[in-house]
Amino acid sequence: MQFPEFYRPEHVGKLYQPDVSLAVAAGLADAERASTAESGASLLLLVDPQVDFIHSDGALSVPGAVDDTRRTIEWIFRNLGEIHTVAASLDSHYPQQIFFSTWWIDQDGSHPTPYTVILPEDVESGKWIPLYQVEWSRAYVARLHDRAKKDLMIWPFHTMLGTPGHAITPALYEAIAYQSAASRHAPRIVIKGTLPETEFYSLLEAEVKPEADERGGLNLELIEWMSGFEQVFVAGQAKSHCVLETLASIVGYYGDQSEAISRYYLLTDCTSSVQHPEVDFEAIAQRTLSGFERQGLHLVDSSTPLE
Repeated sequence: MQFPEFYRPEHVGKLYQPDVSLAVAAGLADAERASTAESGASLLLLVDPQVDFIHSDGALSVPGAVDDTRRTIEWIFRNLGEIHTVAASLDSHYPQQIFFSTWWIDQDGSHPTPYTVILPEDVESGKWIPLYQVEWSRAYVARLHDRAKKDLMIWPFHTMLGTPGHAITPALYEAIAYQSAASRHAPRIVIKGTLPETEFYSLLEAEVKPEADERGGLNLELIEWMSGFEQVFVAGQAKSHCVLETLASIVGYYGDQSEAISRYYLLTDCTSSVQHPEVDFEAIAQRTLSGFERQGLHLVDSSTPLE
């Protein structure tokens, strides 16, 4: 098919001011072939489609994310008639959070370097000492381990609120504006990750909910909203972390209700895993997704026609 005139594939993964006016004008012109249904139809759920994860010079760049995003954009263009709404989460952080180096020191007063893994025994032995919320931090690391969650990893500063890395990558933002104008359905933006004392991989819930803060609990309102769509297509970054944990929240919520889970589709060529020299995150993701598939999740690629 012919893509909208404003789209430049070579611009995907580049930082620039998105031309929202041009994208909206193109969407209005293509409104006749867009989905304007008030119920049913499809939702595109984009997990953390942000500059810091997608761009090659992003603070936490995911290898393959530029090509993933290009395929996602073109999927939107090809399926304009079936997409009711686009929703996107934005990972959102401050400098002092439990997974950043600022939170921890060793006995010499040095902070951990990015990609350091902090285990319960490291905290118990005093190898790593929390500077904030000491009792909670100790318990948090232990709870992650006990619940078979990912052990606490220190990440580079990324998607910091107020920085360019926090933004939706421009070429994708233009595609979202285009779809929104054509369908007359505003996109939904979900902010996650601002609670300092917990990780927030899933866009639906914290890794460990802070006892005194309801914002870390399962977002039942968002799950209920998504249940109003016949199909929910999921893409974004990273497959091994925020995409995987979002799907885990959904599958965990529905349990053995395979019919409900079967409304969800992962666009497998529109997401990639974090690469780490010591942890095979891709293999972990694939094993977990295979389990979700047996429970009803569909694994499809962006060339698969919508049903």
